[in-house]
Amino acid sequence: MPFGATLLSGGGVRFGLWAPSHDSIGLELDGATPRPMLAEPGGWHALEVPEAAAGTRYRFVLPDGLRVPDPASRHQPEDVHGPSEVVDPAAHRWTDGGWRGRPWAEAVVYELHIGAFTPQGSFRAAIERLPHLASLGVTAIQIMPVADFPGGRNWGYDGVLPFAPDASYGRPEDLKALVQAAHGHGLMVLLDVVYNHFGPEGAYLHAIAPQAFTDRHKTPWGAALNFDGADAGPVRDFFIHNALYWIEEFHLDGLRLDAVHAIIDDSPRHLLDELAERVRAAVPDRPVHLVLENEENQASRLTPAHYTAQWNDDVHHVLHVAATGERSGYYADYQGNTELLGRALAEGFAFQGEMMPYRGHPRGEPSAGLPPAAFIAFLQNHDQIGNRAFGDRLSHIAPAAAVRAVGAVALLLPQVPMLFMGEEWAAAQPFPFFCDFGPDLADAVREGRRAEFARFPEFADPATRERIPDPLAEATFASAKLGWEDMAKPEHAEALAWHRAILAVRHAEIIPHLPGIRQGGTWRVLAPGAVDIAWALPDGGTLRLRTNLSDTPLASTTETGRVIWREGEGLGPWSTCWSIEESA
Repeated sequence: MPFGATLLSGGGVRFGLWAPSHDSIGLELDGATPRPMLAEPGGWHALEVPEAAAGTRYRFVLPDGLRVPDPASRHQPEDVHGPSEVVDPAAHRWTDGGWRGRPWAEAVVYELHIGAFTPQGSFRAAIERLPHLASLGVTAIQIMPVADFPGGRNWGYDGVLPFAPDASYGRPEDLKALVQAAHGHGLMVLLDVVYNHFGPEGAYLHAIAPQAFTDRHKTPWGAALNFDGADAGPVRDFFIHNALYWIEEFHLDGLRLDAVHAIIDDSPRHLLDELAERVRAAVPDRPVHLVLENEENQASRLTPAHYTAQWNDDVHHVLHVAATGERSGYYADYQGNTELLGRALAEGFAFQGEMMPYRGHPRGEPSAGLPPAAFIAFLQNHDQIGNRAFGDRLSHIAPAAAVRAVGAVALLLPQVPMLFMGEEWAAAQPFPFFCDFGPDLADAVREGRRAEFARFPEFADPATRERIPDPLAEATFASAKLGWEDMAKPEHAEALAWHRAILAVRHAEIIPHLPGIRQGGTWRVLAPGAVDIAWALPDGGTLRLRTNLSDTPLASTTETGRVIWREGEGLGPWSTCWSIEESA
């Protein structure tokens, strides 16, 4: 990389920093007196140090004396305000040379947070749970962001050093060991990355290179990154190299790009296009899956040459509303609209350019022509649980029959399914929002969290808002840690067996057909909350879903084809039936 600390083949380290606002930069090694770096064209500063090596700790020193970590640091042993450590990227001895990835059609995704996934909350501890995931039927783990964040606990979306796996989880070699072990179990590994903003604490890039930001665009989290103005070249390269770094140095199978609607780029070639092209060109010998979170639902971005799939919030919303009856916030746009249910399940997006009243402007693009595997369907994820005031899971707020019915829809849908950690055994633990900012930010975050809910009727009473967990409290984080011992309890063991059984059906009956389902299905409304959907199979047969996601029974008709999964009776309350009709 042109950024950061690079071990030289003949010994020593080359340090590079882009700091175009500063005429001089100092380099401090292991706390010694800073030595001047050499100014180079384009705002770069560099210095080769023969005596530096892996393990050397270093900082850059700005002209005003501010000592800052390397924006491209590979490891921060003393957190975001401490020195960076030189890391040898070749130190880990890989044993996954035979791994060539898996096709996307085989994906069954499992989202997890390293800190809350195990009691130890580390990369190494997560390795112990991989056999459970493989036996469950999962084929890909998607890890929430690990880029170094301030403090000892965070969801990961407040990262400020994108190349450094957070030291609270372990060293870079520990993450590589997790990836290697996952591959040994046949599991792909995807990493959630944040290229739309930096967190509010420890983002020294503002002082190092203010040109990396722009006031021409706005994001919900503050200053927008400069991807399209003067001096945008090194900023674009920084994030493209970050994507390449995770794929190449860590052998990852893909990335999930957070909130790409907030990556604002008015240049002729959008950063997302360049990033996808660079990644795919760099790794031609195995599949790399690039996944988007995109509030704008741009179907045009989901092409094989660019982005593999998108998290499908619309499927979540229609199924969540059906199971819970909730209508607050954006759920109001989905409440009682069976046409949106049918459209999201059959075609991908529920809104395909129509006005969305809650947003106040149109949303989405036509998506029926895309293969269903271009969408990731889920009942729960970190946002949809954690953005609730108490972080309560679907199994805590919806009737058991409703949870099973919508689960049977989501897990056998031709879209790629995703589970959130613990969902497979109906985990009792919530997943509330948590962080560990310093005192300057703590009160603002705490009060801001409660203020977010003040506009909801159920939180109008200040006493009720006071019950919302304090995101800064260590107890809030502790409450999110999975209780693996619960799996042995009867009600959780039953849920786990159900998930294993339905995922086995997915592997046997859905995945073999998935590569040949090249476009959305046809659908019709049977009654409020009930739809009939059919997808044409490549052999001339039909995959059919008939589901009644309501508590009102419907007159059942004679089933056609071979039933592969049934939840409930006929078209009774909370019923789901999947069948395959063979070609004539």
